[in-house]
Amino acid sequence: MNEIFYAFAILLFAAVVLCIEGVYQWWNNYHGPEAKRVDARIRALSAGGHVGTEQLSILKKRLLSESPQFQRWLMSLPRVSTIDRWLEQSGSAWSVAQLLGYTILIGVGVLAVGALLPFPFGIVTACSLLMSALPVLHIASQRRKRLKKLEAQLPDAVDMIARALRAGHSFASALGMVGQEIKEPMGPEFRTTFEEINYGVSLDEALTNLAKRVPVNDLRYFVIAVLIQRESGGNLAEILDTIGNLVRERLKLYDKIRVLSAEGRLSAWILGLLPFGTAGMILIVNPDFMKVLWTDPMGLKMIGLAMLNMVMGLIWMRKIIRIRV
Repeated sequence: MNEIFYAFAILLFAAVVLCIEGVYQWWNNYHGPEAKRVDARIRALSAGGHVGTEQLSILKKRLLSESPQFQRWLMSLPRVSTIDRWLEQSGSAWSVAQLLGYTILIGVGVLAVGALLPFPFGIVTACSLLMSALPVLHIASQRRKRLKKLEAQLPDAVDMIARALRAGHSFASALGMVGQEIKEPMGPEFRTTFEEINYGVSLDEALTNLAKRVPVNDLRYFVIAVLIQRESGGNLAEILDTIGNLVRERLKLYDKIRVLSAEGRLSAWILGLLPFGTAGMILIVNPDFMKVLWTDPMGLKMIGLAMLNMVMGLIWMRKIIRIRV
């Protein structure tokens, strides 16, 4: 009896271990680092890679949604490839379906919560529309930060390519060195370009795809300089040194301008949020005092005029503090 019990316990332990191992292997195949790396490579190629129309549609089916019905509906939407490329440029792991789902979920949730509070339906609807834009704003913020980081890494990448050319390497191998040595997010972009060249894509098309995937003006100048040098000839290493120094000086000037305009940007944020914060506090403390604004026709006109003046003031302040370098 004891031997049967011990054998059963051992077999049960082995079965539990194998079950756990199977669950881990399944999770690792779909959500592990290798799966994420492959998915990121597919997204990079689909967002800006040189592929045919049929291949592009196959890749898009994997990226936009896992549901075939929802996938067909998403593919019928205009500019859906632009949204996918926008998500790729942000470095986010979200798909178009996930972005749309989060947007709808937040909007419906705010509507449900607002229905339980003593607020007018118009204000609840406006708040729902504003809150539903949070996922889009989050992706836009990630994209802006990633592009800034790409722009900051570009001078080092250009200098590494120039040094590799002086050492006798070809331009394609120099791109591969940048892809291996430079950290994210610049390294993987150059690695994708190097692999496209190895797969048979011409150098001109691979560089054009790089400029499409990374919408940074300085990188486009780099691509244009390389393409012109291939047509007209010249010392590419010296050209790249000039581009690297120019980008560094421009970034220094941009940082100085940001410091000088910091006070104006802070004032714009304070003046833009102060009326809404004050109105919200008054509405919580004394709701009857604020009801006049949406129960009286003159109050509605005052709200519209105030919003119009605020929008015009914010646009004017943005024009003043936004200096292009």
